[in-house]
Order: sequence, then C-alpha cells, then structure tokens
Amino acid sequence: MRKMQRKSFAELVKENKRELLDNPDAMKAIEERLEERLEMKRFGQAK
Repeated sequence: MRKMQRKSFAELVKENKRELLDNPDAMKAIEERLEERLEMKRFGQAK
C-alpha cells in the first residue's frame, strides 16, 4: 500500500483556481511565497 503523498503546490492551485481568480490578494501572497522559495534555492538555502 502506497503512502499518501502530500499534494504538490501546483495541484493545490489547480483545485483552488476559481477561488484564487476571485481573490487577487491570495494570488499576490502566493506569488511572493514562490519568489521567496526561488531565491532560497538560488542561494542554496532551500531544504
């Protein structure tokens, strides 16, 4: 039996796309988080 995997960020966004489109503040928060993660990876700090 396979362990339940955590949903990827992309899957969560797809499932919640309608709500996100109606909520620009949520989209902005997500974009900021993604940018932070990219910067962390770029500087080798990501886990």
